[in-house]
Amino acid sequence: MASVLDQPIGFFTSADAPTFGDFSTRFYRKFGPETIRRQEASDTYSGWFAQVAHHFDGLVNYPAVNVPEYDPADFGEDGIDDIAEKVRADWGLGLGPISNVLSLLESNGIIACKYEMTGENVEAFSFWNGPRPFIFMASEKEAGVRTRFDLAHELGHLVMHRHIEQSEIADRTTLKEIERQADRFAGAFLLPKHSFPNEVFSPRLDAFVDLKRRWKVSIAAMVYRCADLGIFDENQILNLRKQISFRKWRTKEPLDDPAIIPVETPRLLSKAFSMVAESNRMKIDALLQALQIRTSFIAAMCNVPVDAFIQPEPPPVLPTLK
Repeated sequence: MASVLDQPIGFFTSADAPTFGDFSTRFYRKFGPETIRRQEASDTYSGWFAQVAHHFDGLVNYPAVNVPEYDPADFGEDGIDDIAEKVRADWGLGLGPISNVLSLLESNGIIACKYEMTGENVEAFSFWNGPRPFIFMASEKEAGVRTRFDLAHELGHLVMHRHIEQSEIADRTTLKEIERQADRFAGAFLLPKHSFPNEVFSPRLDAFVDLKRRWKVSIAAMVYRCADLGIFDENQILNLRKQISFRKWRTKEPLDDPAIIPVETPRLLSKAFSMVAESNRMKIDALLQALQIRTSFIAAMCNVPVDAFIQPEPPPVLPTLK
């Protein structure tokens, strides 16, 4: 079993490593009929992720958690836009483009990882584990703008939906509304209503290419945002969406090349791993012994190569000639 599942023997014989506390409701961006199996897989991965992150907690000082909480019910019709701008203000941001969304989240105490769940059609999900917020990026997207939107979407869940119960999202209508709120938050967080509209001058699709370069948001998401804010009328929005389909931009847009807009990658856990390994505060074999999870998964959570867990053999001790 250990060989087939690529797990150490201790995975089957020892208790799970500790985490930061209880898990909140996890919002899985999943598609298709096999939702129960996907949810069970995501639950397992999120548990392992929290175990890995907790192991470093006593060895390094993580950034303090600075994730504000707002309830959309406390705001008016444009409440989610206001919440997004309040989060920007809480973090000392202006109203311009965000250079690196993932670095921003990590600096405010959100622990993120990237691990492709092959064949599961899960985009990303987020959760709280005790006092710590997590984002699990489960899809290896090639376009940096799509990763940035996913991160902003999950930030919306962390900010607005921490106390939603699992039973509430069992209702499809409720879940659909929660996902709509997170999408609206992502658009508002990346494209604030008090700055982005001032730069939209034309309903021509090509005019959005330069805006994409500046704001690092997909053209499709910018068109959606224009609809939210009433920048263009319904016919203009419909025409833009038809052009996107005609040009086959729904799968790949201009500037999607990672050489132009890079795909952001997690760095918090990789820094933690490097710090404790280089300072000799942690032995690799002690880490593996404590976690009892497949090495390739731990390496992915820490965003380091698997080779980093291979300790070199000590040089042979040669006999001394007398």
